Amino acid sequence: METGIALPQYGTHARPETIAGFARDAEEAGFDSFWVGDRSLAPVAPSDIYPGHTPENPYPQEYRTFLDPLTVLTVAATATRRARLGMSTLNAPWYPPLLLARSLTSLDGLSGGRLDVGLGIGWLRDEYTAVNADFGRRGAHLDEILDILGGIWTEEEFGHKGPHWTIPRAYVGLRPAQPAGPPVYLGGFSPAALRRVGRRAAGWVGAVLPPEAAAGLWEIARRAADEAGRDPDALRRHIRFNATPDMTADTVAAVLAGVRATGADSCFVDFQQATREPEEALELGRNVLNRIRNA
Repeated sequence: METGIALPQYGTHARPETIAGFARDAEEAGFDSFWVGDRSLAPVAPSDIYPGHTPENPYPQEYRTFLDPLTVLTVAATATRRARLGMSTLNAPWYPPLLLARSLTSLDGLSGGRLDVGLGIGWLRDEYTAVNADFGRRGAHLDEILDILGGIWTEEEFGHKGPHWTIPRAYVGLRPAQPAGPPVYLGGFSPAALRRVGRRAAGWVGAVLPPEAAAGLWEIARRAADEAGRDPDALRRHIRFNATPDMTADTVAAVLAGVRATGADSCFVDFQQATREPEEALELGRNVLNRIRNA
């Protein structure tokens, strides 16, 4: 199983000047991939509560400061040569799909074909209100975005007329480094989300869950892939783990061992809610890698 780490992006870690050095050092330490998330605002009176939180503490306080995910990945891409670059996840319905395709294609080229596109639909209605997007239609929007991305990445001329976007037929000169475009992974934890993974994606960008819950969701994706005439064994799983302040390197390494036992292809750790400084996060990450190597 490959091991990744979240790049400095939010909370006290949101310091742009640390990104390049962090990425270089993390790649040298042996991390296989770097990851970012996507938050657009932290409402004073939020419409929804983050899973596992309460009305008194509706979401992680670190979310009040959040760097742009594509900018962070771009800096990391220019500072490294080997590690993959992923998103867990970019909230696709916030972005005009034509411009999203341009950004992702550019980043794939800049990184030499190291981009893994992780797309989701989010959970906070306020963020949709702020960007004038339809929260109630976000699943349908994601499906149409996938159609547009696939067309732009594989056709010499492309046009689109759908229920939400119209793109005049045009020449597509900007090409991704990866032949059919970067692989697209989808997030989500509902049966509908996992069915979409099976039908349309390269795999799932999930999170650490109780084993039975994780296995049940993954079986939904595999079954949907089979029903769509796709190979279920070709689907990949990238699993996020959010470390907490009370966790040691041994604790985190044990969690990763549990994820490995499920057959997941990779697991990445986000230390930004467990530490205050990027240097502290990287040092803890190194210690976790050492535990894994010596296990």
